Amino acid sequence: MTHATDGLPARAVGLQLDRIADELADRFHGVFGRETVELFVRETYDLLAEHATVTVHLPALTARFARERLLDLGRAEGLTQVTVPQVLFLCVHNVGRSQMAAALLDHHAFGRVTVRSAGSQPQGEIPEIITAALRELHVPLEAAYPKPLTDEVLRASDVVVTMGCGDACAIYPGKRYLDWDIPDPAGEPLHVVRRIRDEIDRHVRGLLDELSNQP
Repeated sequence: MTHATDGLPARAVGLQLDRIADELADRFHGVFGRETVELFVRETYDLLAEHATVTVHLPALTARFARERLLDLGRAEGLTQVTVPQVLFLCVHNVGRSQMAAALLDHHAFGRVTVRSAGSQPQGEIPEIITAALRELHVPLEAAYPKPLTDEVLRASDVVVTMGCGDACAIYPGKRYLDWDIPDPAGEPLHVVRRIRDEIDRHVRGLLDELSNQP
């Protein structure tokens, strides 16, 4: 089911999703058929709409997230060439720890790792204090948004790092699972968020060193 966004009727949303499906079908030509792409686009829109507090940007976020999901599906199914390891960071709401970890790893890796993040119960928006703490390290987070955990991202990831999400993460053989015991920055003042940021950064740098030294 496709819901209307703020200020847009359902028919207009449907036309936008058709356009997104057309663009992604061209992008994934020879990998996925148009029907598969359209299914993912509409499912992605509904997944994001289910937890969104502001829906006016949903079509644009749908285009980004659907593209990531199709990339992950292609990777998981062996339909696309894999050249670097993929790391998934998972917490509850995907607005704090997992977003910081993903941004920091992407910043340090310079393309040597594919990075994803998700939430077992995504909701809300990334607090400005989280964005500000990363901005101090010249790590951008303004374009990030909370995303739900999906099956294909788990299947595509080589390393899954959980941070306080309980048993929400399915276990797939052949993957490395890590649990980082890191405090939740929600509601904390900036000096505490900085300490959490720096702790995550130490973990991220250590993981990157391990991945870089693997044959």
